[in-house]
Amino acid sequence: MPKVVTCLIPSSEPRQEPLGDPLLDAYLEFLSGRCRPHSVLAARFDLKVFFTVVAKPVQAVTATDLLGFITAQRSGAVHLSDPLLAPVEDGTVGVSLRNVRRRLSTITGLYAFLTARGDVPMSPVPRGLPTRRDRHRPTQGVPLVRSPRRTLPRILTPVEVDALTAALRTHRDRAMVTAMLLGGLRRCEVLGLRLDDVRTAERRLFIANGKGGPQRFVPISSRFFEHLAAYLEQERLADADTDVVFLVLKQSLPGEPSR
Repeated sequence: MPKVVTCLIPSSEPRQEPLGDPLLDAYLEFLSGRCRPHSVLAARFDLKVFFTVVAKPVQAVTATDLLGFITAQRSGAVHLSDPLLAPVEDGTVGVSLRNVRRRLSTITGLYAFLTARGDVPMSPVPRGLPTRRDRHRPTQGVPLVRSPRRTLPRILTPVEVDALTAALRTHRDRAMVTAMLLGGLRRCEVLGLRLDDVRTAERRLFIANGKGGPQRFVPISSRFFEHLAAYLEQERLADADTDVVFLVLKQSLPGEPSR
């Protein structure tokens, strides 16, 4: 049986703790040489949730277990400390379709890896549910999880941007939000900024570790640098022992990197 081991995640890089099952640990080691650390961490959590729900050894999982897992995830019937449990489309509490699809992708990758190694004779993950048209179109079927319809995000107007930044209480928060609104930075990219990454004279930022690992330069509005300068002069600790730009301002954790 896979053993659930608590994983501690420091602020810099996630630690990949073993799951306690040799087959699962071998798959995570395989992923660690091909994926980013946070992708491996997400796959580890998906496997933890799946085998906690199924409560079977890796070799004993069947297609029935997988379909039951999908139903339990969507209905919220599983009593887990799952941060992805939230109200879904019909008002009940469950896991969104997008997250269920990601977890199924992780499980599919696991059994494809184990099948290639010869640890299991075949994958228990069905490609889809059969239909009456299978004789004419054998490659088509009903997907296990229907893809959710995506809607384009609504862009804030300049008036809404001004109202949002004016509602924030600190220059630090205004600089962070402005970087995301006017520079298109992700939250993790804002939190990962270092002092050397700020190119004030060039009016751009250096993203050293973006999504997927690539580096890039991002031109950004002067409004960001105005808020940043006010934060550095008035709010950031002058004697902070870190070069992370945005630090915690609370009295309980002064000078710690923001999370």
